Amino acid sequence: MIRGKYVNMADVNPVASPQFLREAEIRRGVELLYFGYGNMIKGADALLAENGLGRAHHRALYFIARRPGLPVSNLLRLLNITKQSLSRVLSELQAAGHVEYEVGKRDRRQRLLRLTPEGAKLEAALFERLRERMTAAYAQAGQQAVTGFWAVLSGLIPPDDRPMIQELQASLR
Repeated sequence: MIRGKYVNMADVNPVASPQFLREAEIRRGVELLYFGYGNMIKGADALLAENGLGRAHHRALYFIARRPGLPVSNLLRLLNITKQSLSRVLSELQAAGHVEYEVGKRDRRQRLLRLTPEGAKLEAALFERLRERMTAAYAQAGQQAVTGFWAVLSGLIPPDDRPMIQELQASLR
């Protein structure tokens, strides 16, 4: 429903033009990414704001939850932010009681990240808000569309970064 009107999803998501590499088609994809992401993240943003946190905190919580014991250096690569920004985010998460550090067993210079029980609870609540919207969109689009969506998003990831993503995905199996 958009502004009180029911929208036929066929009007929003018609079949891609055979000329899908033209500017108009690419702009449509960019716009759909912007609007889709903005809508998907709304519920999580509200919960983050209640906790005095932002999207960088959310991303850190998400990846630490996926890989308990994640070295700070790996999180820095995953988030693709500056050391200074990551330091601020991790300090705030630690001060809020959401993240804890452990010294590496093989390399004592390494700081390994884990969520505290409180951090795990917050991350689960944030993920639930994302899951609800993604599940509805996936169900509406169907399996073939989801596979195509994944292929497009994977194509946006630089080839050098794809092994990081594959490693995260392997952790779910």
